[in-house]
Amino acid sequence: MPPRRRPASPTVVLLVRHGATPTTGTVLPGRAAGLHLSDQGTAQAEHAAARIAALGTVRAVYASPLERARDTAAPIAKACRLRTRVRAGLNECDFGRWTGRKLAELRKLPEWSTVQHRPSAFRFPDGESFAEMQHRMVTTLAGIAADHPGETVVAVSHADPIKAAVADAVGTHLDLFQRIVVSTCSVSALAYTPGGVVALSVNNTGDDLARLVVS
Repeated sequence: MPPRRRPASPTVVLLVRHGATPTTGTVLPGRAAGLHLSDQGTAQAEHAAARIAALGTVRAVYASPLERARDTAAPIAKACRLRTRVRAGLNECDFGRWTGRKLAELRKLPEWSTVQHRPSAFRFPDGESFAEMQHRMVTTLAGIAADHPGETVVAVSHADPIKAAVADAVGTHLDLFQRIVVSTCSVSALAYTPGGVVALSVNNTGDDLARLVVS
């Protein structure tokens, strides 16, 4: 009788939202250039770096091209003795003509209800649709996982792309993805296994990451 083959170890992707910026919660910055972390965001990134480095198992750190994501990835990569690899697929949603507008103004638009309650049907003016964003993010993460079989890696991105990836992993329709909370510098962990993607944690801001295991 041939020996039983051991199951392949999962690839764990730690999805980190970038830290707070001077405009977090007030403006929809989108892909506008030049936005860096605030002092609060820098402290959040350092805290996330310490938590992640404590695992001792991270083999790669990826980040969105935007400054706030790379600012967050930098201390994580340094703590893990790695370099940051930029991946365009981890970028923020392209908000088109909504880029840079105040959230207080956008909430008054009739389209805002669609964004919140039927996002699968919405495309930002001259920008990306939520469905395109989700497909881009899910495909990018699957590619990263395939490049790191059995390893743990970090991917620093943005709230909506992370929420969309989590929704896809747990089989939640895109129209419900706004119900998922992803705070600044939180860690959401997805495990890529032969049987599919498993959500290990969502919006983790304080728990011991070493407890995240596939059971």
